[in-house]
Amino acid sequence: MRPTMTYLLALDQGTSSSRSIIFNESGEIIALAQRETAQIFPRPGWVEHDPMEIWRTQLETARSALSSAGLKAADIRAIGITNQRETTLLWNRRTGQPLHNAIVWQDRRSEPACAELRENGRETGILQRTGLRIDAYFSGTKLKWLLDNIPGARELAARGELAFGTVDSWLIWQLTAEKRHLTDVSNASRTMLFNVHENRWDDQLLEWLDIEPALLPEVLPSGSHFGATAPELLGGEIPICGVAGDQQSALFGQACFRSGMAKNTYGTGCFMLMHTGGIFNVSSNGLVTTRAAQTGPEAEYAFEGSVFVAGAVVQWLRDGMKAFPQSSDIEALARSVPDSGGVMFVPAFTGLGAPYWDPDARGTVTGLTRGSTMAHVARAALDSIAFQSAALLQAMSRDAADAGGQPLRELRVDGGACVNDLLMQFQADLLGIPVLRPTMIETTALGAAFLAGLTAGVYGGKEELSGLWRVERTFEPQCDPGHAQELMARWEKAVRQACAD
Repeated sequence: MRPTMTYLLALDQGTSSSRSIIFNESGEIIALAQRETAQIFPRPGWVEHDPMEIWRTQLETARSALSSAGLKAADIRAIGITNQRETTLLWNRRTGQPLHNAIVWQDRRSEPACAELRENGRETGILQRTGLRIDAYFSGTKLKWLLDNIPGARELAARGELAFGTVDSWLIWQLTAEKRHLTDVSNASRTMLFNVHENRWDDQLLEWLDIEPALLPEVLPSGSHFGATAPELLGGEIPICGVAGDQQSALFGQACFRSGMAKNTYGTGCFMLMHTGGIFNVSSNGLVTTRAAQTGPEAEYAFEGSVFVAGAVVQWLRDGMKAFPQSSDIEALARSVPDSGGVMFVPAFTGLGAPYWDPDARGTVTGLTRGSTMAHVARAALDSIAFQSAALLQAMSRDAADAGGQPLRELRVDGGACVNDLLMQFQADLLGIPVLRPTMIETTALGAAFLAGLTAGVYGGKEELSGLWRVERTFEPQCDPGHAQELMARWEKAVRQACAD
Protein backbone atom coordinates (compact mmCIF):
# COMPACT_ATOMS: atom_id res chain seq x y z
CA MET A 1 0.00 0.00 0.00
CA ARG A 2 1.23 3.50 -0.85
CA PRO A 3 1.75 5.55 2.34
CA THR A 4 -0.66 8.39 2.97
CA MET A 5 0.52 11.42 1.04
CA THR A 6 -0.91 14.54 -0.57
CA TYR A 7 -0.64 14.69 -4.35
CA LEU A 8 -0.98 17.53 -6.85
CA LEU A 9 -1.48 17.20 -10.60
CA ALA A 10 0.14 19.74 -12.92
CA LEU A 11 -1.11 20.03 -16.51
CA ASP A 12 1.70 21.52 -18.61
CA GLN A 13 0.48 22.35 -22.11
CA GLY A 14 3.47 23.54 -24.13
CA THR A 15 4.26 24.49 -27.70
CA SER A 16 5.44 21.05 -28.79
CA SER A 17 3.75 18.71 -26.32
CA SER A 18 1.19 18.20 -23.58
CA ARG A 19 2.47 16.86 -20.28
CA SER A 20 0.96 15.87 -16.96
CA ILE A 21 3.10 15.56 -13.85
CA ILE A 22 2.01 14.32 -10.42
CA PHE A 23 3.97 15.82 -7.51
CA ASN A 24 3.85 14.86 -3.88
CA GLU A 25 3.61 17.57 -1.23
CA SER A 26 7.40 17.76 -1.04
CA GLY A 27 7.58 18.79 -4.70
CA GLU A 28 8.95 15.43 -5.89
CA ILE A 29 7.79 13.86 -9.16
CA ILE A 30 5.67 10.74 -8.71
CA ALA A 31 4.61 10.22 -12.33
CA LEU A 32 4.99 11.96 -15.69
CA ALA A 33 3.26 11.45 -19.04
CA GLN A 34 3.88 13.32 -22.29
CA ARG A 35 2.37 13.44 -25.80
CA GLU A 36 3.77 15.43 -28.70
CA THR A 37 1.46 17.80 -30.58
CA ALA A 38 1.62 18.55 -34.30
CA GLN A 39 2.96 21.85 -35.62
CA ILE A 40 0.93 23.22 -38.56
CA PHE A 41 2.54 25.69 -40.98
CA PRO A 42 -0.10 26.85 -43.52
CA ARG A 43 2.15 29.60 -44.92
CA PRO A 44 5.60 31.03 -44.19
CA GLY A 45 5.44 32.82 -40.85
CA TRP A 46 2.16 31.15 -39.86
CA VAL A 47 2.08 28.58 -37.03
CA GLU A 48 -1.05 26.77 -35.86
CA HIS A 49 -2.15 24.00 -33.49
CA ASP A 50 -5.27 21.83 -33.56
CA PRO A 51 -7.35 22.85 -30.50
CA MET A 52 -8.95 19.42 -30.23
CA GLU A 53 -5.53 17.75 -30.29
CA ILE A 54 -4.40 20.07 -27.49
CA TRP A 55 -7.36 18.95 -25.40
CA ARG A 56 -7.13 15.27 -26.33
CA THR A 57 -3.41 14.94 -25.58
CA GLN A 58 -3.73 16.84 -22.32
CA LEU A 59 -6.55 14.56 -21.15
CA GLU A 60 -4.65 11.45 -22.27
CA THR A 61 -1.53 12.44 -20.32
CA ALA A 62 -3.54 13.21 -17.17
CA ARG A 63 -5.16 9.78 -17.31
CA SER A 64 -1.81 8.13 -18.06
CA ALA A 65 -0.05 9.86 -15.16
CA LEU A 66 -2.78 8.79 -12.73
CA SER A 67 -2.58 5.23 -13.99
CA SER A 68 1.22 5.13 -13.82
CA ALA A 69 1.17 6.42 -10.25
CA GLY A 70 -1.57 3.99 -9.21
CA LEU A 71 -3.70 6.91 -8.05
CA LYS A 72 -7.36 7.88 -8.42
CA ALA A 73 -9.01 11.27 -8.73
CA ALA A 74 -9.83 11.17 -5.02
CA ASP A 75 -6.09 10.97 -4.24
CA ILE A 76 -5.37 14.30 -5.98
CA ARG A 77 -5.89 17.35 -3.80
CA ALA A 78 -5.88 19.87 -6.67
CA ILE A 79 -4.90 20.55 -10.29
CA GLY A 80 -2.63 23.35 -11.48
CA ILE A 81 -2.48 24.42 -15.13
CA THR A 82 0.44 26.04 -16.92
CA ASN A 83 0.45 26.76 -20.62
CA GLN A 84 2.14 28.17 -23.68
CA ARG A 85 1.22 31.84 -23.55
CA GLU A 86 -0.29 34.15 -26.21
CA THR A 87 -1.54 31.24 -28.35
CA THR A 88 -5.06 32.28 -29.35
CA LEU A 89 -8.26 30.23 -29.66
CA LEU A 90 -11.81 31.14 -30.66
CA TRP A 91 -14.75 28.78 -30.18
CA ASN A 92 -18.55 28.59 -30.26
CA ARG A 93 -20.09 28.75 -26.79
CA ARG A 94 -23.12 26.72 -27.84
CA THR A 95 -21.43 23.88 -29.74
CA GLY A 96 -18.04 24.01 -27.98
CA GLN A 97 -16.33 23.69 -31.37
CA PRO A 98 -13.34 25.84 -32.36
CA LEU A 99 -13.87 28.12 -35.35
CA HIS A 100 -10.26 27.81 -36.50
CA ASN A 101 -6.95 26.26 -35.53
CA ALA A 102 -5.21 27.93 -32.61
CA ILE A 103 -2.85 30.70 -33.74
CA VAL A 104 0.44 30.02 -31.96
CA TRP A 105 2.50 32.66 -30.15
CA GLN A 106 5.23 32.33 -32.81
CA ASP A 107 2.81 33.25 -35.62
CA ARG A 108 3.47 36.56 -37.44
CA ARG A 109 0.33 36.92 -39.59
CA SER A 110 -1.08 39.81 -37.56
CA GLU A 111 1.90 42.10 -38.17
CA PRO A 112 -0.18 44.33 -40.53
CA ALA A 113 -2.59 45.01 -37.66
CA CYS A 114 0.39 45.85 -35.46
CA ALA A 115 1.75 48.21 -38.12
CA GLU A 116 -1.63 49.96 -38.27
CA LEU A 117 -1.62 50.44 -34.50
CA ARG A 118 1.85 51.97 -34.70
CA GLU A 119 0.86 54.24 -37.57
CA ASN A 120 -2.13 55.43 -35.53
CA GLY A 121 0.16 56.39 -32.65
CA ARG A 122 -1.05 53.71 -30.20
CA GLU A 123 2.37 52.59 -28.92
CA THR A 124 2.50 54.77 -25.81
CA GLY A 125 -1.10 54.04 -24.85
CA ILE A 126 -0.62 50.29 -25.16
CA LEU A 127 2.72 50.33 -23.34
CA GLN A 128 1.34 52.37 -20.44
CA ARG A 129 -1.79 50.22 -20.06
CA THR A 130 -0.28 46.77 -20.64
CA GLY A 131 3.51 47.01 -20.19
CA LEU A 132 3.87 45.41 -23.65
CA ARG A 133 5.32 46.51 -26.96
CA ILE A 134 3.06 46.37 -30.00
CA ASP A 135 3.96 43.02 -31.52
CA ALA A 136 2.29 40.11 -33.31
CA TYR A 137 3.67 37.92 -30.49
CA PHE A 138 0.76 38.93 -28.24
CA SER A 139 -2.83 37.66 -28.47
CA GLY A 140 -4.83 40.80 -29.22
CA THR A 141 -4.00 41.18 -32.90
CA LYS A 142 -4.28 37.40 -33.39
CA LEU A 143 -7.87 37.58 -32.13
CA LYS A 144 -8.56 40.52 -34.42
CA TRP A 145 -7.25 38.47 -37.37
CA LEU A 146 -9.60 35.59 -36.53
CA LEU A 147 -12.61 37.89 -36.27
CA ASP A 148 -11.72 39.65 -39.53
CA ASN A 149 -11.00 36.51 -41.55
CA ILE A 150 -13.49 33.83 -40.42
CA PRO A 151 -16.77 34.32 -42.32
CA GLY A 152 -19.56 35.32 -39.94
CA ALA A 153 -17.30 35.50 -36.88
CA ARG A 154 -17.99 39.14 -36.10
CA GLU A 155 -21.75 38.60 -36.31
CA LEU A 156 -21.54 35.63 -33.95
CA ALA A 157 -19.34 37.64 -31.59
CA ALA A 158 -21.83 40.54 -31.56
CA ARG A 159 -24.54 38.08 -30.49
CA GLY A 160 -22.35 36.79 -27.64
CA GLU A 161 -22.03 33.31 -29.15
CA LEU A 162 -18.22 33.12 -29.28
CA ALA A 163 -15.52 32.71 -26.64
CA PHE A 164 -11.89 33.77 -26.87
CA GLY A 165 -9.19 32.24 -24.75
CA THR A 166 -5.55 31.39 -24.44
CA VAL A 167 -4.73 27.70 -23.91
CA ASP A 168 -5.48 27.83 -20.18
CA SER A 169 -9.02 29.08 -20.85
CA TRP A 170 -9.58 26.35 -23.45
CA LEU A 171 -8.47 23.64 -21.02
CA ILE A 172 -10.61 25.02 -18.17
CA TRP A 173 -13.62 25.14 -20.52
CA GLN A 174 -13.09 21.50 -21.46
CA LEU A 175 -12.23 20.24 -17.98
CA THR A 176 -15.33 21.84 -16.44
CA ALA A 177 -17.66 20.49 -19.17
CA GLU A 178 -18.06 23.97 -20.71
CA LYS A 179 -19.21 25.56 -17.44
CA ARG A 180 -16.35 27.97 -16.75
CA HIS A 181 -14.83 30.59 -19.09
CA LEU A 182 -11.87 31.87 -17.08
CA THR A 183 -8.23 32.90 -17.24
CA ASP A 184 -5.68 34.18 -14.75
CA VAL A 185 -3.91 37.53 -14.54
CA SER A 186 -0.58 36.22 -15.85
CA ASN A 187 -2.13 34.98 -19.09
CA ALA A 188 -4.46 37.98 -19.42
CA SER A 189 -1.46 40.29 -19.19
CA ARG A 190 -0.03 38.73 -22.38
CA THR A 191 -3.01 39.57 -24.60
CA MET A 192 -2.35 43.31 -25.17
CA LEU A 193 -5.99 43.80 -24.12
CA PHE A 194 -5.64 43.80 -20.32
CA ASN A 195 -5.06 46.89 -18.19
CA VAL A 196 -2.50 45.64 -15.68
CA HIS A 197 -3.05 48.65 -13.38
CA GLU A 198 -6.83 48.35 -13.12
CA ASN A 199 -6.96 44.54 -13.33
CA ARG A 200 -9.56 44.50 -16.08
CA TRP A 201 -10.05 44.24 -19.81
CA ASP A 202 -9.44 47.74 -21.13
CA ASP A 203 -12.30 49.39 -23.04
CA GLN A 204 -9.95 51.63 -25.01
CA LEU A 205 -7.77 48.72 -26.13
CA LEU A 206 -10.84 46.71 -27.14
CA GLU A 207 -12.08 49.68 -29.17
CA TRP A 208 -8.73 50.12 -30.93
CA LEU A 209 -8.76 46.43 -31.95
CA ASP A 210 -12.54 46.23 -32.57
CA ILE A 211 -13.11 43.38 -30.11
CA GLU A 212 -16.43 42.65 -28.37
CA PRO A 213 -16.07 42.49 -24.56
CA ALA A 214 -18.47 39.51 -24.47
CA LEU A 215 -15.76 37.37 -26.08
CA LEU A 216 -13.43 37.61 -23.10
CA PRO A 217 -13.01 35.29 -20.11
CA GLU A 218 -13.33 36.37 -16.49
CA VAL A 219 -9.91 37.08 -14.96
CA LEU A 220 -8.96 35.62 -11.55
CA PRO A 221 -5.76 35.64 -9.48
CA SER A 222 -3.43 32.77 -10.43
CA GLY A 223 -4.15 31.05 -7.14
CA SER A 224 -7.96 30.76 -7.22
CA HIS A 225 -10.73 28.21 -7.49
CA PHE A 226 -11.25 27.82 -11.25
CA GLY A 227 -13.91 25.11 -10.94
CA ALA A 228 -13.64 21.32 -10.85
CA THR A 229 -13.14 18.62 -13.45
CA ALA A 230 -16.23 16.86 -14.76
CA PRO A 231 -16.37 13.47 -12.96
CA GLU A 232 -16.37 11.39 -16.15
CA LEU A 233 -13.02 12.79 -17.34
CA LEU A 234 -10.66 11.54 -14.61
CA GLY A 235 -12.94 9.33 -12.55
CA GLY A 236 -14.07 12.01 -10.13
CA GLU A 237 -14.11 15.72 -9.48
CA ILE A 238 -10.75 17.41 -8.86
CA PRO A 239 -10.64 21.12 -8.03
CA ILE A 240 -8.60 23.36 -10.33
CA CYS A 241 -6.80 25.72 -7.96
CA GLY A 242 -3.91 27.25 -9.86
CA VAL A 243 -3.33 28.68 -13.36
CA ALA A 244 -0.34 30.60 -14.74
CA GLY A 245 1.42 31.15 -18.05
CA ASP A 246 4.51 29.00 -18.37
CA GLN A 247 7.17 31.63 -17.65
CA GLN A 248 5.34 33.15 -14.69
CA SER A 249 4.75 29.62 -13.42
CA ALA A 250 8.49 28.90 -13.66
CA LEU A 251 9.20 32.09 -11.70
CA PHE A 252 6.81 30.84 -9.01
CA GLY A 253 8.29 27.32 -9.11
CA GLN A 254 11.73 28.85 -8.55
CA ALA A 255 10.37 30.49 -5.37
CA CYS A 256 11.18 33.95 -6.76
CA PHE A 257 8.55 35.64 -4.62
CA ARG A 258 10.32 38.91 -3.76
CA SER A 259 11.35 41.96 -5.72
CA GLY A 260 14.83 41.55 -7.20
CA MET A 261 14.72 37.75 -7.54
CA ALA A 262 15.18 36.40 -11.07
CA LYS A 263 15.14 33.18 -13.04
CA ASN A 264 16.23 32.23 -16.54
CA THR A 265 14.75 29.29 -18.43
CA TYR A 266 17.15 27.77 -20.98
CA GLY A 267 15.12 26.04 -23.67
CA THR A 268 14.77 26.48 -27.42
CA GLY A 269 14.89 30.15 -26.50
CA CYS A 270 15.59 31.80 -23.16
CA PHE A 271 13.02 33.56 -21.00
CA MET A 272 14.32 35.67 -18.14
CA LEU A 273 11.97 37.16 -15.55
CA MET A 274 12.81 39.41 -12.61
CA HIS A 275 10.19 39.92 -9.91
CA THR A 276 9.62 43.64 -9.33
CA GLY A 277 7.07 43.49 -6.50
CA GLY A 278 3.81 45.42 -6.50
CA ILE A 279 4.94 48.47 -8.45
CA PHE A 280 4.47 48.76 -12.23
CA ASN A 281 7.54 50.06 -14.05
CA VAL A 282 7.94 50.59 -17.78
CA SER A 283 11.26 49.30 -19.07
CA SER A 284 13.55 51.81 -20.75
CA ASN A 285 15.98 49.07 -21.76
CA GLY A 286 14.07 46.94 -24.27
CA LEU A 287 12.14 44.65 -21.88
CA VAL A 288 8.42 44.18 -21.33
CA THR A 289 6.55 44.43 -18.04
CA THR A 290 4.19 41.58 -17.21
CA ARG A 291 1.98 40.45 -14.36
CA ALA A 292 3.58 37.76 -12.24
CA ALA A 293 1.54 34.85 -10.88
CA GLN A 294 -0.33 36.09 -7.82
CA THR A 295 -2.05 34.27 -4.99
CA GLY A 296 -4.11 37.14 -3.61
CA PRO A 297 -5.81 40.35 -4.71
CA GLU A 298 -2.63 42.45 -4.78
CA ALA A 299 -0.92 42.83 -8.17
CA GLU A 300 2.62 41.55 -8.64
CA TYR A 301 4.83 42.43 -11.62
CA ALA A 302 7.95 41.25 -13.39
CA PHE A 303 10.33 42.50 -16.06
CA GLU A 304 10.67 39.95 -18.87
CA GLY A 305 13.10 39.49 -21.72
CA SER A 306 13.12 36.85 -24.44
CA VAL A 307 16.03 35.33 -26.36
CA PHE A 308 14.68 33.82 -29.58
CA VAL A 309 17.50 31.32 -30.22
CA ALA A 310 19.25 29.57 -27.32
CA GLY A 311 19.16 25.76 -27.31
CA ALA A 312 18.07 25.97 -30.94
CA VAL A 313 21.63 26.93 -31.90
CA VAL A 314 22.77 23.53 -30.63
CA GLN A 315 20.07 21.84 -32.71
CA TRP A 316 21.26 23.79 -35.75
CA LEU A 317 24.84 22.63 -35.27
CA ARG A 318 23.61 19.06 -34.84
CA ASP A 319 21.14 18.93 -37.73
CA GLY A 320 22.32 21.65 -40.12
CA MET A 321 26.07 21.42 -39.76
CA LYS A 322 26.23 17.72 -38.69
CA ALA A 323 28.76 18.78 -36.06
CA PHE A 324 27.78 15.97 -33.66
CA PRO A 325 25.12 13.24 -33.55
CA GLN A 326 23.44 14.22 -30.25
CA SER A 327 22.85 17.61 -28.63
CA SER A 328 24.47 16.43 -25.41
CA ASP A 329 27.74 15.92 -27.32
CA ILE A 330 28.34 19.66 -27.61
CA GLU A 331 29.71 20.01 -24.08
CA ALA A 332 32.56 17.55 -24.64
CA LEU A 333 33.39 19.13 -28.01
CA ALA A 334 33.36 22.63 -26.53
CA ARG A 335 35.48 21.54 -23.55
CA SER A 336 38.17 20.25 -25.91
CA VAL A 337 39.36 23.85 -26.37
CA PRO A 338 40.11 26.34 -23.58
CA ASP A 339 37.88 29.03 -25.11
CA SER A 340 36.34 30.04 -28.43
CA GLY A 341 39.66 31.30 -29.81
CA GLY A 342 38.14 34.68 -30.61
CA VAL A 343 35.20 33.24 -32.54
CA MET A 344 31.89 34.99 -31.86
CA PHE A 345 28.56 33.39 -32.89
CA VAL A 346 25.42 35.55 -32.99
CA PRO A 347 22.54 33.10 -33.66
CA ALA A 348 20.09 35.65 -35.03
CA PHE A 349 18.34 33.10 -37.23
CA THR A 350 14.96 34.85 -36.79
CA GLY A 351 16.19 38.28 -35.77
CA LEU A 352 17.12 39.35 -32.25
CA GLY A 353 14.75 39.67 -29.31
CA ALA A 354 15.23 41.66 -26.13
CA PRO A 355 16.99 43.91 -25.51
CA TYR A 356 17.87 44.52 -29.17
CA TRP A 357 14.51 44.01 -30.96
CA ASP A 358 15.90 43.78 -34.47
CA PRO A 359 13.74 41.46 -36.62
CA ASP A 360 16.09 41.95 -39.60
CA ALA A 361 19.28 40.81 -37.87
CA ARG A 362 20.74 37.57 -39.19
CA GLY A 363 23.09 34.97 -37.81
CA THR A 364 26.81 35.63 -38.05
CA VAL A 365 30.05 33.90 -37.11
CA THR A 366 32.99 36.29 -36.78
CA GLY A 367 36.61 36.09 -35.63
CA LEU A 368 37.48 33.00 -37.66
CA THR A 369 41.18 32.28 -38.29
CA ARG A 370 43.06 29.51 -40.03
CA GLY A 371 43.35 27.80 -36.66
CA SER A 372 39.59 27.82 -35.93
CA THR A 373 37.95 24.41 -35.63
CA MET A 374 34.44 23.10 -35.14
CA ALA A 375 35.27 22.89 -31.42
CA HIS A 376 35.79 26.66 -31.36
CA VAL A 377 32.47 27.20 -33.17
CA ALA A 378 30.73 24.86 -30.72
CA ARG A 379 32.25 26.77 -27.80
CA ALA A 380 31.13 30.05 -29.36
CA ALA A 381 27.61 28.65 -29.84
CA LEU A 382 27.34 27.78 -26.15
CA ASP A 383 28.85 31.13 -25.24
CA SER A 384 26.18 32.89 -27.33
CA ILE A 385 23.45 31.58 -25.02
CA ALA A 386 25.23 33.06 -22.02
CA PHE A 387 26.05 36.33 -23.80
CA GLN A 388 22.42 36.90 -24.79
CA SER A 389 21.23 36.09 -21.28
CA ALA A 390 23.85 38.42 -19.78
CA ALA A 391 22.64 41.25 -22.04
CA LEU A 392 19.11 40.64 -20.76
CA LEU A 393 20.21 40.67 -17.15
CA GLN A 394 22.19 43.86 -17.62
CA ALA A 395 19.08 45.50 -19.10
CA MET A 396 17.02 44.25 -16.15
CA SER A 397 19.58 45.54 -13.67
CA ARG A 398 19.49 49.00 -15.27
CA ASP A 399 15.68 49.01 -15.15
CA ALA A 400 15.69 47.85 -11.53
CA ALA A 401 18.20 50.56 -10.59
CA ASP A 402 16.09 53.21 -12.35
CA ALA A 403 13.12 52.07 -10.23
CA GLY A 404 15.15 52.19 -7.02
CA GLY A 405 15.32 48.42 -6.70
CA GLN A 406 18.03 46.22 -5.24
CA PRO A 407 20.87 44.83 -7.39
CA LEU A 408 20.50 41.19 -8.38
CA ARG A 409 22.45 38.89 -6.06
CA GLU A 410 21.88 35.54 -7.81
CA LEU A 411 20.23 33.98 -10.87
CA ARG A 412 18.13 30.82 -10.58
CA VAL A 413 18.12 28.64 -13.69
CA ASP A 414 16.00 25.89 -15.20
CA GLY A 415 15.20 24.34 -18.57
CA GLY A 416 16.93 21.62 -20.55
CA ALA A 417 20.18 23.48 -21.30
CA CYS A 418 20.84 24.35 -17.65
CA VAL A 419 22.24 20.84 -17.13
CA ASN A 420 25.27 21.94 -19.19
CA ASP A 421 27.91 22.73 -16.57
CA LEU A 422 30.21 24.54 -19.01
CA LEU A 423 27.40 26.90 -20.04
CA MET A 424 26.32 27.60 -16.46
CA GLN A 425 29.89 28.36 -15.35
CA PHE A 426 30.40 30.78 -18.23
CA GLN A 427 27.06 32.39 -17.38
CA ALA A 428 28.22 32.99 -13.80
CA ASP A 429 31.52 34.38 -15.07
CA LEU A 430 29.80 36.90 -17.35
CA LEU A 431 27.25 37.97 -14.75
CA GLY A 432 29.62 38.18 -11.81
CA ILE A 433 26.98 36.64 -9.51
CA PRO A 434 26.23 33.04 -8.47
CA VAL A 435 24.09 30.93 -10.80
CA LEU A 436 21.91 28.49 -8.85
CA ARG A 437 20.63 25.26 -10.41
CA PRO A 438 17.89 23.60 -8.32
CA THR A 439 17.47 19.91 -7.69
CA MET A 440 14.08 20.12 -9.47
CA ILE A 441 14.45 21.73 -12.91
CA GLU A 442 10.82 20.99 -13.92
CA THR A 443 9.98 24.35 -12.39
CA THR A 444 7.21 25.31 -14.85
CA ALA A 445 5.01 22.37 -13.83
CA LEU A 446 6.17 22.68 -10.22
CA GLY A 447 5.00 26.29 -10.14
CA ALA A 448 1.51 25.25 -11.25
CA ALA A 449 1.47 22.54 -8.57
CA PHE A 450 2.64 25.02 -5.92
CA LEU A 451 -0.09 27.51 -6.91
CA ALA A 452 -2.74 24.78 -6.71
CA GLY A 453 -1.41 23.44 -3.42
CA LEU A 454 -1.26 26.88 -1.84
CA THR A 455 -4.87 27.62 -2.81
CA ALA A 456 -6.06 24.18 -1.68
CA GLY A 457 -4.43 24.53 1.73
CA VAL A 458 -1.66 21.99 1.22
CA TYR A 459 0.91 24.66 2.06
CA GLY A 460 0.73 27.29 4.75
CA GLY A 461 2.32 30.08 2.71
CA LYS A 462 5.12 31.11 0.39
CA GLU A 463 7.69 30.69 3.16
CA GLU A 464 6.92 26.98 3.24
CA LEU A 465 7.33 26.79 -0.55
CA SER A 466 10.66 28.61 -0.32
CA GLY A 467 11.76 25.89 2.10
CA LEU A 468 11.01 23.22 -0.52
CA TRP A 469 13.25 24.89 -3.12
CA ARG A 470 16.73 23.35 -2.95
CA VAL A 471 19.99 23.98 -4.78
CA GLU A 472 21.65 21.12 -6.62
CA ARG A 473 24.73 23.14 -7.61
CA THR A 474 25.94 26.72 -7.31
CA PHE A 475 28.23 28.11 -10.01
CA GLU A 476 30.36 30.88 -8.52
CA PRO A 477 31.97 33.44 -10.86
CA GLN A 478 35.63 32.64 -11.50
CA CYS A 479 36.39 35.32 -14.07
CA ASP A 480 38.04 38.68 -13.44
CA PRO A 481 35.31 41.36 -13.72
CA GLY A 482 37.43 43.38 -16.14
CA HIS A 483 37.79 40.40 -18.46
CA ALA A 484 34.05 39.75 -18.28
CA GLN A 485 33.41 43.34 -19.37
CA GLU A 486 35.86 42.91 -22.24
CA LEU A 487 34.05 39.76 -23.37
CA MET A 488 30.67 41.55 -23.27
CA ALA A 489 32.13 44.41 -25.33
CA ARG A 490 33.25 41.88 -27.97
CA TRP A 491 29.75 40.40 -27.94
CA GLU A 492 28.09 43.79 -28.44
CA LYS A 493 30.46 44.47 -31.36
CA ALA A 494 29.44 41.12 -32.93
CA VAL A 495 25.76 42.03 -32.45
CA ARG A 496 26.28 45.32 -34.26
CA GLN A 497 27.79 43.40 -37.17
CA ALA A 498 24.78 41.05 -37.23
CA CYS A 499 22.46 44.05 -37.28
CA ALA A 500 24.36 45.95 -39.99
CA ASP A 501 22.42 46.74 -43.17
